[in-house]
Amino acid sequence: MTRVTASLRLLTSVLAMPLAMGPAWAQQSAPAPALTLELNGAQPSDKGCRLTFVVNNTLGADLSKAAFEIALFNEAGVVDRLTVLDFKDLPAGKTKVTRFDLAGADCAKVSRVLINSATECAGTGIKPDACMRGLKTETKTGIAFGV
Repeated sequence: MTRVTASLRLLTSVLAMPLAMGPAWAQQSAPAPALTLELNGAQPSDKGCRLTFVVNNTLGADLSKAAFEIALFNEAGVVDRLTVLDFKDLPAGKTKVTRFDLAGADCAKVSRVLINSATECAGTGIKPDACMRGLKTETKTGIAFGV
């Protein structure tokens, strides 16, 4: 009888282990705080090229100001221009869509958009390097986008 009892105890503990590990596993797989910038579109506009971004702030705090210096590369891979895009305020946990018209730029000739630096990254409890440290980039266009 004691062998059966010991075997049942071992089986019960093995079966209960995934349940006990569930909360610990969930905590380990929580995503790291991030600021995700997605280049969602690039269309010709009356002014030049209109870039559309989808931004998601999961840094854990509101950003009162976020701006990035970007470099636009032409089809030959040469830097065409440097400019600053001001995303203004980015509330925590919110997705925001923002458009920028780049005067004189031809969308068909833009091969790459590079984020050079965060020129501003401010908010209560936000360190100045948080925007670049937590930055994740994605693109839905044929234009290379990243850091």
